Amino acid sequence: MKCWGLVPARGGSKSIKGKNLVPVAGRPLLDYGVRAAQASGCLERIFCSTDDAQIAARARSLGIEVSERAADLATDDAKVDRVAARFLADVPAAERPDVVVLIQPTSPFLLPEHVRAMADMFARVPHAASVHNVAPVSHNLHAWNQRTVSADGQVAFLFAQERAKARNKQEKPDLRAFGNLIGARAQPLLEGRGFYAQPVYALEIERRWAFDLDSPEDLALATALLASGEIPLPHL
Repeated sequence: MKCWGLVPARGGSKSIKGKNLVPVAGRPLLDYGVRAAQASGCLERIFCSTDDAQIAARARSLGIEVSERAADLATDDAKVDRVAARFLADVPAAERPDVVVLIQPTSPFLLPEHVRAMADMFARVPHAASVHNVAPVSHNLHAWNQRTVSADGQVAFLFAQERAKARNKQEKPDLRAFGNLIGARAQPLLEGRGFYAQPVYALEIERRWAFDLDSPEDLALATALLASGEIPLPHL
């Protein structure tokens, strides 16, 4: 089975200017996912899809290939599913991979073993169209605890009936949130079914690895966690 990695890293970012290259504990954010993917040893090729010359230069310095992203796929609302489908369509059919693993720069706590586990899942479950890793949802963030706020400031539980029946942690069903990695077989991607193509299978990871860096506060937290050693990344 042939697995490739695809790193989506466009130049525009509104939450943090130049986010994909912003320093996190002394390293550009882009480096974290790329180094984990390389250290996994299971991705035959790794490509960075970008519209930005500086990101492309950094990607090449890390030893990965660059796929130039078209302008229509570099907008705020461009879906990564379309990016992957266009990328695969430009690869000759005989050379295409069986699986594309999406290495998202905003998941800097990715580990090489997460990538290997995903590749193994695709090999073991041939009918899986896509695979996501997931992490437990804390009780405070459980869907049944979520609230809506009306225009006049009134609060209501989104799932009021369910919460009334199960207020304690032990009474609520276990939920999972997205972890830090997602992959799909090439054919569903080419067919437009995207990275959520069914049937989709899950791999569980510890909550601490499921970190999404999307704001200045996230940047500060990631830096602190790495500097303290709370999040060890020995592959770097």
